[in-house]
Amino acid sequence: MKTIVFSWRYLWSRPLSAALNLLLLSIGLASITFLLLVSHRLNTAFDRDLAGIDVVVGAKGSPMQLILSGVFQLDVPTGNIPLAAVKALQAHPQVAQLIPISMGDSFRGFRIVGTTTDYVSHYGAEMAQGVIWKASMEALLGSRVAQQTGLKVGDTFVGSHGLGGGGHVHGQNPYTVTGILAPSGSVLDRLVLTPTESVWQVHETDTALDDEDRKILEEEREVTLALIRYKTPLAAVTFPRFINTTTEMQAAAPALEITRLLSMVGVGTDVLRALAGVLLLTAGLSVFIALWGAVRERRADLALLRMLGAPPRKVAGLLLCEALWLALLATVLGVLAGQGLTALLAWMLQLENSVLIGALSWPVELISVPILALGVALASALLPAWEAYRVSVLELLQSR
Repeated sequence: MKTIVFSWRYLWSRPLSAALNLLLLSIGLASITFLLLVSHRLNTAFDRDLAGIDVVVGAKGSPMQLILSGVFQLDVPTGNIPLAAVKALQAHPQVAQLIPISMGDSFRGFRIVGTTTDYVSHYGAEMAQGVIWKASMEALLGSRVAQQTGLKVGDTFVGSHGLGGGGHVHGQNPYTVTGILAPSGSVLDRLVLTPTESVWQVHETDTALDDEDRKILEEEREVTLALIRYKTPLAAVTFPRFINTTTEMQAAAPALEITRLLSMVGVGTDVLRALAGVLLLTAGLSVFIALWGAVRERRADLALLRMLGAPPRKVAGLLLCEALWLALLATVLGVLAGQGLTALLAWMLQLENSVLIGALSWPVELISVPILALGVALASALLPAWEAYRVSVLELLQSR
């Protein structure tokens, strides 16, 4: 216990040096913590939103764009596909479930998505207020939509053309809020959900000149894309090829496209990880220089401790404890700073109605942070501690 107390006092006997070492080590650990947390939360968010979706079918174009727009609601869709083709897919022997998605309008920056009640059930969403829609032009609000817009059950609103807002307002077809979803952390939190028929009704009303035009539009109805779950895993081999080669549509596998996306993001992550490594190396070198200098400065104190009966291992233990104090303090500060940076990123993404990466979390991977801090501190202290251990009492007294 005395060794621990003495080492704490020795550490802060040089406050500027101790503060600099603590700052360098904390910044490096905060960077590592931030990378671990962001990687963990993004993987969790992707897994959560992709759960149960084996393939996305939509208009030909970029497969990744199709996934980002259809599953995560982060991009513009590649186009529309005929309703007749979607109905044919629904009857396909390899399709267990098909959820149609229709997009094109928004409300105050939140996307209005035409779909079926299966979309709500797919994510296991629960009602916070009201009930799910029962007719056209009724809407269900995600938790963030209700929070930011202030809409309540029974209120009405009108959508505007375009996914980013600011487009033509469909004033002739107001929506009525029938329910608000409880927060789930999924993509549903930032969407306005309505029956697919509502999307058709809004656009057909604005486009049709007369009853004949309206009838033609009804015959040519489209949806934006379809989320599909296979009956058997073997369908993953043949179904996408069937869609891509025999139809005017394309099939994109979410798992494959997200792997590609993460591999591209991984280049930037590797750069940040290398930068964090440089910071930790710099911090380790700084700690080593400080402790080595401490051995030189405290030769008289060390001599006195040895004369009072302190064994060499306890003298060396003082320096090791100083390094461990630095590691402990830097771990606490680094983890807190990393959590704070991640929370700031989550808040910024929420403001942009982007992917939700959740609140504070403590993944198992974070155990590497204190281990890394301990390793850097001990590696920096070993040589100075050995120097203090091996010098004899006679030499210490002579240096006096």
